Amino acid sequence: MTNVSYHISNLLEKMTSTDKDFRFMATNDLMMELQKDSIKLDEDSEKKVVKMLLKLLEDKNGEVQNLAVKWLGGMLYTFHSSILNCLLPQLRSPRLAVRKRAIIALGYLVLTCNGNIFSELMEHLLAELKRNESTSTTRTYIQCIAGISRQAGHRTGEYLEKIIPLVVRYCNVEDDELREYCFQAFESFVRRCPKEIGPHIPSVMGLCLKYITYDPNYNYDNEEEEEEEEMMETENGEDEEQESDDEYSDDDDISWKVRRSAAKCLEAIVSTRHDLLQDFYKTLSPVLIGRFKEREENVKADIFCAYIALLKQTLPIQSWLHASDAGGKEEIPLTMLQNQVPNIIKALHKQLKEKSIKSRQGCFSLLTELANVLPGCLADHIPALMPGIIFSLADKSSSSNMRIDTLSFLHVLLCNHQPEVFHPHIKALLPPVVSCIGDPFYKITSEALLVTQQLVKVIRPLDKSCTFDVKPFVKDLFSGTLKRLKAADIDQEVKERAISCMGQIVCNLGDHLSGDLPPTLKIFLERLKNEITRLTTVKALTLIASSPLKIDLRPILGEGFPILASFLRKNQRALKLSTLTALDILIKNYSDSLKPAMVESVLTELPALISENDLHVSQVAIVFLTTLAKVYPSSLSKISGSVLSELFQLVHSPLLQGGALNAIIDFFQALVITKTANMGYAELMKQLTSPIHSSPGGASVTLHKQAYYSVAKCVAALSSACPKEATRVASQFIQDVKNPKSSAAVKMLAFLSLAEMGRTMNLSAQKELKTVILEAFASPSEEVKSAASYALGNISAGNLKEYLPFMLKEIGSQPKRQYLLLHSLKEVISSSPADGLKPYVEDIWALLFNHCECTEEGTRNVVAECLGKLALVNPSQLLPRLKKQLSSGSPHARSTVVTAIKFTISDQPQPIDVLLKGCIGDFLKTLQDPDLNVRRVALAMFNSAAHNKPSLIRDMLNTILPHLYNETKIRRELIREVEMGPFKHTVDDGLDVRKAAFECMYSLLESCLDRLDIYEYLNHVEDGLKDHYDIRMLTFIMLARLSTLCPNAVLQRLERLIEPLRATCSTKVKAGSVKQEFEKQDELKRSAMRAVAALLTIPEVEKSPVMAEFASQIRANPEMASLYESIQKDSASLPTTESMDMN
Repeated sequence: MTNVSYHISNLLEKMTSTDKDFRFMATNDLMMELQKDSIKLDEDSEKKVVKMLLKLLEDKNGEVQNLAVKWLGGMLYTFHSSILNCLLPQLRSPRLAVRKRAIIALGYLVLTCNGNIFSELMEHLLAELKRNESTSTTRTYIQCIAGISRQAGHRTGEYLEKIIPLVVRYCNVEDDELREYCFQAFESFVRRCPKEIGPHIPSVMGLCLKYITYDPNYNYDNEEEEEEEEMMETENGEDEEQESDDEYSDDDDISWKVRRSAAKCLEAIVSTRHDLLQDFYKTLSPVLIGRFKEREENVKADIFCAYIALLKQTLPIQSWLHASDAGGKEEIPLTMLQNQVPNIIKALHKQLKEKSIKSRQGCFSLLTELANVLPGCLADHIPALMPGIIFSLADKSSSSNMRIDTLSFLHVLLCNHQPEVFHPHIKALLPPVVSCIGDPFYKITSEALLVTQQLVKVIRPLDKSCTFDVKPFVKDLFSGTLKRLKAADIDQEVKERAISCMGQIVCNLGDHLSGDLPPTLKIFLERLKNEITRLTTVKALTLIASSPLKIDLRPILGEGFPILASFLRKNQRALKLSTLTALDILIKNYSDSLKPAMVESVLTELPALISENDLHVSQVAIVFLTTLAKVYPSSLSKISGSVLSELFQLVHSPLLQGGALNAIIDFFQALVITKTANMGYAELMKQLTSPIHSSPGGASVTLHKQAYYSVAKCVAALSSACPKEATRVASQFIQDVKNPKSSAAVKMLAFLSLAEMGRTMNLSAQKELKTVILEAFASPSEEVKSAASYALGNISAGNLKEYLPFMLKEIGSQPKRQYLLLHSLKEVISSSPADGLKPYVEDIWALLFNHCECTEEGTRNVVAECLGKLALVNPSQLLPRLKKQLSSGSPHARSTVVTAIKFTISDQPQPIDVLLKGCIGDFLKTLQDPDLNVRRVALAMFNSAAHNKPSLIRDMLNTILPHLYNETKIRRELIREVEMGPFKHTVDDGLDVRKAAFECMYSLLESCLDRLDIYEYLNHVEDGLKDHYDIRMLTFIMLARLSTLCPNAVLQRLERLIEPLRATCSTKVKAGSVKQEFEKQDELKRSAMRAVAALLTIPEVEKSPVMAEFASQIRANPEMASLYESIQKDSASLPTTESMDMN
């Protein structure tokens, strides 16, 4: 024994060494020693060991710290069983405080204990509940089960089948406290075990609805409701009546606790079960509305919260309504809610004048949510709501928060309803709002200014004629706002809102301000010079300048214009953009008040703004130039060469596309019409094409391919603005192509330009065109071939009669050129209006079907795209033909047809949608096709539907998902070995199909989350985390998304999800691997760490021991820690893109 003590004390001494390796080894040795059964420590040694361990928990070295944590955890782990045995008897202690603490301790125990101990605990609790020895202990056991479920819901799930019947039974026992605990248990089951509680939701909801109205000691009869108003006037009427009713004291009544816990449980059900929305509006909504009369303030607040949760569940549907994907089903809850609005108002409007501030705030929160969910739904009820709003604004006893809530509701109300409904109430509403602008508390002032700004739009809307007389109100609105506008020593937010509000007043009521206008504009000028307020002022001036009242801005233009020009060189993007918008409006509406010098001051700043580094700023700057060319053409001669050279540089940039390209095209058209010296058609054409024409003769493409398309579009735009020049230029392009000395780049530009010109002009005068294009199909340059194909398609779209029959004939007779000709046909079908194509549909269809079994996949894809886009021309006839082709014996033909369907699905509403919804199920049966390639294209088609038009597949998911999940499995029979010289290389033919399946799963997360069994879904995500590199990358992204969308489900599966993440993050690449392998592994680790970072944002994740251990491992490992930090920095610096991604 002495020997052991000596050995232990020796190790303890080494554990205090300054050398971290000594400390680590000593700790490790001590762990090994103590695990031997032969060693028993005396009390003194035990104390020393524990003390040393606790000290090592704060060790500077991460590895030593980790070891101490692991050991301490292991020591406690061995005591779990005895801890449980100590705690269970305490649940029957005569002292309630002891029971409460025992429940808390058990809550912490179930987080870390093993499965056997957990099942022992649950079996014990179930046995005690069945025994039901006394109501007092039964209460404790139900509280304990609820506590365990809150802490470790994922473990409680498997016992719910046994627990629920018992809790339901105790709900019917005449004991209010017991009932309260039963509902608290239900609430925790609903939130923590959503899958397992599913079958029991109807019975739990039934109990909640029964007991939310449970108030045995109070009589809510009808006479009382009618007398309510009189009772409000006689201050203590209600109290007197209650007291005389009965000698029963309110202090003994705890039935309110039952009602409150039932309301909270309903809120949990509503928040977690979006799929039952229609049932909620049928059964739950009327009951909740009926309970808005609840007498107990705390209970009423929870009833309001439950109803607000119901409204929030209805809100996302609002955005689907505007999308093309508005299915009838989604509108049903909104219609049901619309029909219940009168009852809601009837139940609430009198409460808006109650003394209780908490009740009024609850009412306003609920009404705000209602107005957001159903804009316009309160239009008929404004007269009933106004007295309550005015009462809360004018009531001196109201708290600041009360007035802020009232103002924010009023703002939502004004924004979401037609102006006319408010006009009868303006006289009463305006004074209290204006007096709120003068309130000493800045938050009230700020909110009141926001409301005033909206009120100005309401009393005089500029977009429609209005008979309402605004004269009597202008003075109050103006003077109240002016006082805040002048003040310099006020809160930043108030300053900004005062500027915006005054901008709105000048914009909508400027013609009533007469003498007050110039001094007000001078204040704007002052605010423009202040760095803090300049951005808001620029926006306000934009508003004023765009007013149809033609406000006289001359007093400030002279001084203001150079200030605005100087903003264009500031390093603040939002300021640049707003300033350009303001200048654009000023040039449009005030060109006669501007001096050339003012415009010049702006022009000198423009070249720096036009660059590929920020295409949006470039676009807005070019739009401004276009306005200048149209409204103030004389200034264009001053456009310095640098503006034009920047423009041409942008045209030749590979990044130019979309809005910026369209802005340049508009500018060139406007510029060439002004006939400004040195900027005519010929000069602009020369500048556009010079980089391509001056490239060395034999050299291939010098610019990026995208630049050729941009230049061609500009050439076509210039030609359409100068039709006289167009024919000559078209002939020149044909000569360029014919000239054997022309480089591939010149030919490519010529074809692309002819394509863009041919789309809008008739080029039939050019007799050589067809021959030239067909000859180009034999060109050695792929770029030239592709450009010629594009040209034929676009020219044909501009002149179907002449070119389409020619093209179809060529496709039939030229097998070698088929691929290029089919590409041309695709352009024709994509660019032509349906009416123009109708006469040719049959011929095209027959031709395409001849090629749908082609062995070349590229050709089949083009054929499929043509078939799909052609089906949109006459869906009722052509869709059944595609469906018929599904029974074809050739897998190639089936894959072509399925791909064709993919091209009929777009994110916009189409006439084909109704027909497609009826038969897409038949096309999706190909998910079970024996051919691997057909299954892959079926998945791509399904993904397109899930992404662009979920309504097509939402109702079929029950039958489709098993086949989709089936495709995520690794198939051993598809993995083969290929010998490459001395090496063997494995090839997985099923990888592409699996990848496609996981991509579908990701799309479903965004569009059909409410139709997925998330636990089944997680099973397959789990498998994907251990799959091939590409699939792991995908599943990491899915996991990060799931952490945001359904954190509870992820939390329940955390233990199984962490292991693959840990494995990826701690993988080491073999030393001799190639560079790509290192890069691949780094990217994989980064992606895995992003998923970990997302998991760590889940509320309550810190309770998971697995996650806590992994987090400490990350902190202790320098490589992992630095990777995690860099990901944190990335997500902090890119909040906007993150949110875009989510959307």
